[in-house]
Amino acid sequence: MTLGDFADDGLYRDITGFAQDTPAWVRHTAEVWTEAGILVFGALFVAAWWRSRRGDTRAFAIAVLAPVATAVAYVCSELLKSGFTEERPCRAVAGAVPSLAECPPTGDWSFPSNHATIAGASAVALVLVRRAIVWLTVPLALLMAFSRVFVGVHYPHDVAAGLLLGALVAAAAVRLGVRPATRLAGALRGSTAPAVRWLTGPGPAAAAPPAAYAASHRRR
Repeated sequence: MTLGDFADDGLYRDITGFAQDTPAWVRHTAEVWTEAGILVFGALFVAAWWRSRRGDTRAFAIAVLAPVATAVAYVCSELLKSGFTEERPCRAVAGAVPSLAECPPTGDWSFPSNHATIAGASAVALVLVRRAIVWLTVPLALLMAFSRVFVGVHYPHDVAAGLLLGALVAAAAVRLGVRPATRLAGALRGSTAPAVRWLTGPGPAAAAPPAAYAASHRRR
């Protein structure tokens, strides 16, 4: 099955034509960001894990689940690709300007966008870890999705579907996995193995002794 008859060719031509008219530094930035954005989300996952090591067990479990949920979304995207087998627009759209990025080979299908799926899943999963960073993760995900069309390797509907798929799968995966993950994290935090203790962190109890100590001194 393909989506060729429904592809938004005109919008794709408009965006890629606009991309060709932008300054060279804009085109170069888009080419770098469209791939490096995944590394940025990876760094945010590491930061979320590190910060959660001193949080309660449920918060820690969600931080660990976040990249796992993103990986699940990626697998779902790959499965959908094999079912739709939509050709890349950089090869299929007549009259389009050359893509800024190298056009992936035939067999590396277009719908949905894996990059947009990862971006959507990462954005939602990180917000579930800490709601305050929604102002950062959502714009980053939208920029990453748009960049896939800008550099010419995806249709707009590819990235829209990828963002939606990633967001839904990540939210569902975290919701379904949070209880068993919290139980597992609690058990690991009770371990005496130094490596395990370092990975899971001390939890909020680490902050309790100083507070208790200060309270006892105030009573004297």
